[in-house]
Amino acid sequence: MSSERIYLSPPAMSAADLSALTEAFQSNWIAPVGPALDAFEAEICRRTGARHAVGLSSGTAALHLALLEVGVKPGDTVFCSTLSFAASANAICYCGAKPVFIDSERESWNMDPAVLEQALRAAAERGKLPAAVEVVQAYGQCADMEAIEALCAQYGVPLVEDAAEALGASYRGRSAGTFGAAGVFSFNGNKLITTSGGGMLVTEDSELARRVRYLSTQAREPGREYVHHEVGYNYRLSNLLAAVGHSQLLQLDEKIARRREIFAGYVEALSDLPGVSFMPEAAHGMCTRWLTSLLVDKDKSGVDRDAVLDALEADNIEARPLWRPLHTQPCFADCEVFSTGVADALFAQGVSLPSSGNLTEAQQARVVAAIRGVFR
Repeated sequence: MSSERIYLSPPAMSAADLSALTEAFQSNWIAPVGPALDAFEAEICRRTGARHAVGLSSGTAALHLALLEVGVKPGDTVFCSTLSFAASANAICYCGAKPVFIDSERESWNMDPAVLEQALRAAAERGKLPAAVEVVQAYGQCADMEAIEALCAQYGVPLVEDAAEALGASYRGRSAGTFGAAGVFSFNGNKLITTSGGGMLVTEDSELARRVRYLSTQAREPGREYVHHEVGYNYRLSNLLAAVGHSQLLQLDEKIARRREIFAGYVEALSDLPGVSFMPEAAHGMCTRWLTSLLVDKDKSGVDRDAVLDALEADNIEARPLWRPLHTQPCFADCEVFSTGVADALFAQGVSLPSSGNLTEAQQARVVAAIRGVFR
């Protein structure tokens, strides 16, 4: 493999990002909080329409605190989307609770409201409703939030939104992350905007935001002495990293447009292949196309997902299967699942392709050629 490696979703950084980081460094605001963090939180609020935003060390930290603050405690269950990265369920386990996995629907690849309704009805009949529902907005697209919110209200169950992959996505004109009691975003290196490592919690609830800030700084009481009435966490986002995030956030529209352009390029180049289809854009919203993901139907094409992945790797191109459904992960083998087989089928056929905003036309052409070579 002599060709330069093409990665799945490396960060797309700019001179403006370096300038913002340098300015924060030279100001000597190196401590966890500072003006760059304030500006980042304010811009997230302006961008999403959320009333409050709290910058945290990761999306997982944000999710952990969100679940704690809606009342999740040891021995509880939390209903969670199964087509997701492990962090979605790990945060539930941090609370001492147990995830119950809910299958996807085909329209958005996200939590199926019909399956959620079935699970909530069964839980109500047993007299043990979940402490929360955690809906994941996978691959930059929102689930059917109107239906999910209505079900949570009907059963009196708090809703937490894992929008780690979906900053900039929308549902009926409303920003991802702004549904339920709290929403969370991730700024890991592979996301649309990055702070290297970091996350954000957004909420309309002033008290919830205050509590998250308090817990994320080791639950230290104000005052001269170091007094702690509760166990806290070292979860606050660094002012230096926030400077990078704020700069990147100001470029979000351009970053989304570029990802959607890359997606459209793949669709144009590959849609004629037998058995190949792309992640749909649900009629209820706008998908950021964080990752371009497609399905390969072996019955129609004679080619399977792994053949495509192998061909790409042979040409030094990083691609990935879709998220392995969490109910199939060994560490969650004893967890209940409400499954219709959709997430399993998506995983069996799904491939995510290189999608970085830095992807060049020549690199995308290499990806396309490697895939088309399998079908020849």
